[in-house]
Amino acid sequence: MTRQRLPSHAGYLVVGAGMHGMSTAWHLAMALERTGRGRAADVMLLDKTGPGAGATGIACGCVRNLYMTSPLHAILRHSVDVWESDPVNLGFQQVGYVSVGEANQQADYEKIHASQNAVGYASDLYVGGEAKAFLKRLWPDFNTERADVVLHEKPSGYAGTHAAVRGLTEKLDHWGVRQVYGVAVTGYDTTGGRVTAVRTDEGEIKADCVVICAGAWAPRHWQWLGRPATLDLHYADGGVTRGQDMWTFWRLLEGEVYLNGTAYRTADGRDPPVLHVELMGTPVVTEDGRAFLDKHFYTYVRYAAERVGAPGVQGGTIPIRLGPEAVLEPYGHANDLYQADDWFADYYCATLAYLMERFKGCRQRFRQRRNGGIGAFTPDNVPIFDWVADNAYLIADSNHGYKMIGVGKLVAEHLVTGRKIPELEPFAFGRYAEGRTFGERNSNCPWV
Repeated sequence: MTRQRLPSHAGYLVVGAGMHGMSTAWHLAMALERTGRGRAADVMLLDKTGPGAGATGIACGCVRNLYMTSPLHAILRHSVDVWESDPVNLGFQQVGYVSVGEANQQADYEKIHASQNAVGYASDLYVGGEAKAFLKRLWPDFNTERADVVLHEKPSGYAGTHAAVRGLTEKLDHWGVRQVYGVAVTGYDTTGGRVTAVRTDEGEIKADCVVICAGAWAPRHWQWLGRPATLDLHYADGGVTRGQDMWTFWRLLEGEVYLNGTAYRTADGRDPPVLHVELMGTPVVTEDGRAFLDKHFYTYVRYAAERVGAPGVQGGTIPIRLGPEAVLEPYGHANDLYQADDWFADYYCATLAYLMERFKGCRQRFRQRRNGGIGAFTPDNVPIFDWVADNAYLIADSNHGYKMIGVGKLVAEHLVTGRKIPELEPFAFGRYAEGRTFGERNSNCPWV
């Protein structure tokens, strides 16, 4: 399809064609047409490469709501609404999400369960023998020895990355959103707290409103806008952390395993729920007895034939912290610096073999390919949705982005109508100074 070149002006300029950028541009177009406050052609989506070129295009694609950060539960409720609006074209498989933990996580699971259901995100909680029985009903060969608590999220599931990117691109085309790819933003001109022009490698463009959905490149845009590199974090209990880095990069670890005749279905022959297991007191040991003494048990897996190109599963483990600086070009999977470590395949396959008899010997079926990625995380590892200039709005998601397709819908409503969106308010940048920094977690993973 033909892509337009850079115009001199846009009503709404959305920077970044990942999940957030595509969703925001699509929903902006619909909101403008619905309210009569503009036209879809007022929206322009700009990306230096193309749709899904960063994390969106290689993500595992899980849609889940397992967060101790309760305000995220409502965000995911809206996101599932978007996935459900066109599941075929967006590639959404609503198979559910099953999280398994040990007894030390029961209180956390109880809190998450209550919060999810309070916002209409239906989930069931199982404890002790009921947890083990539930898992055995799904997967009769599941090792339930350390499975003490289970949360079953019914609206959740996964969406294939290829289908999702293609489906969102079709939405943009259908609504007539202007799309300009192959043009990189290089900075911003600002006057009096307002962005007066967006600088690119093909010249300047003026915009009435700029929406920055830059993913791993968010810190660069933050710097261009003259925002601080460090800040103090104020917590609800009165605690303060001084001089915290504004951004921290993490390296993602995911991979795939061919099934080669091994059936990955539930006992009744269905596509299984996405499975998430964190066993904080259980070591990871390979089938030949090698132990990962410096890593605890954390794994997730989902059926992924569309990703593997054959019957297979995809998943990963806890990302690795890099620090406040990272090499951004080329992005993750194209960058030698960010490929999965040699130990990852052994570790991941060991977790699968521990959990289910059917995965014994799966290490020989691990798919060796370039599958790396990086993400830019906020100071409390929770997204920021807020204005960063009088006419510039930032969506910085701490790599929650793929599942949060609904953020674009909420942001578009805010931008077009001007009204505050209650679901977005907890994620304002001002929380760090106002004693609303997030920080409650019982996990070694930054995404909890």
